[in-house]
Amino acid sequence: MAPVSRDALVSHLLATRLAGEVATPREANLRNYARFVRRDPDMLLGLDPLRDRTEAELLALMARRCGVAPDPRHRHGQDTIDPERTADALERLAVVLGETAADEAAAHAGALLGTGHPGPLRAMYAAFGRALRAAGCATRTPARGTRFLMHTGEGPRWCGLDYEERVGVLVVYEGGASSKGSDGPRSPGDPVHTHSPQPVRIALAALAESGEPAPGLVLGDHGWVCAAGRLGLRAAGFADSNDPAVFVAEEEGQVEVAIPIDDGLCPDCYRLPTAYVLQLADLSR
Repeated sequence: MAPVSRDALVSHLLATRLAGEVATPREANLRNYARFVRRDPDMLLGLDPLRDRTEAELLALMARRCGVAPDPRHRHGQDTIDPERTADALERLAVVLGETAADEAAAHAGALLGTGHPGPLRAMYAAFGRALRAAGCATRTPARGTRFLMHTGEGPRWCGLDYEERVGVLVVYEGGASSKGSDGPRSPGDPVHTHSPQPVRIALAALAESGEPAPGLVLGDHGWVCAAGRLGLRAAGFADSNDPAVFVAEEEGQVEVAIPIDDGLCPDCYRLPTAYVLQLADLSR
């Protein structure tokens, strides 16, 4: 791909609605902000905020970090992500990836990649993983095949962990065990959209139990970055405007980079932002 300018990136973000006037409605944003303020576990994504916030304070934080409309009287209709903030965050991510690849200790410890958005975002993480691997940075794959009972708002469900793409992108799959929790074999089902912190906790626990070092970087979204950052690991990732936990974690210094972006569009939409990050990180092939 030809070099990507920042202007071209911003134009792409607006044209695809990865940023600008995004599809996430204002009502959904405000509803999730209220749930986060109440410390609803489904909204905390594994984060333990360092302090309580009012809904007004959280809205102001999201306006500053993500670019949603700051006016608390705006209750319905369209909401926004500021493409300039997205571009700024992608540039900070490029620094993180470049430092991880260049630092011998971090490259040896490697990167753990994971996503709760296996349809839209898996290819993007795979591209980052391939670039890191080509630069000599290991990509970690702990807890492959682990079956676990994942807690969701609709109740517990049996799931399994596996790594997609040759570089290893941690994805949660439906199934992995019978509904009664038997040890009998079962083929994995469909990949699961989840914001749960359980997958990364399981992966990190598997590393610790086997005496292996923690990864030098956790790159992912939602529960992946919040849970990893809470444990003191270097973490960076992507979040939509209706998921405030990642931006609160960044504000509090628990997550290094939170990239505001619509995380539910077609995979091709993310190719140009991915190329922009790899170009700035000097990791392009």
